[in-house]
Amino acid sequence: MIKGLLMFGVVGALLTAPLGADNRLAMRVSPAVAFEPANLVVRTMVEANAENRAIEIVAESESFYRSSEVQLDGEQAPRVSIFEFRSLPSGSYEVRATLYGSRGQTLRSVHQSVSVMAGGGR
Repeated sequence: MIKGLLMFGVVGALLTAPLGADNRLAMRVSPAVAFEPANLVVRTMVEANAENRAIEIVAESESFYRSSEVQLDGEQAPRVSIFEFRSLPSGSYEVRATLYGSRGQTLRSVHQSVSVMAGGGR
């Protein structure tokens, strides 16, 4: 019960807290370290702005690339978007989120490094 209330509070804070002037886009990737085949969950928080038109998420290693793009409706777009990358093979990944404006220009880009390790039992 307490865990549920705590999670509700955290999600509520993410949905209502302002990101700040130069934090138009924030991202959290979990887990930061995993065993293959890994499932990564990417949560992006986007400040409401009429210019916001798309967000692209990329998971890239030396031998693997996967991306996802979602259109945004400016100030009407959801504050939080969740992306999931399934069955990633081992490697050092750079996960990037890029927010695009109404003319296709990059408004903000953030990144996080993730390690996917080879399974021990193979």
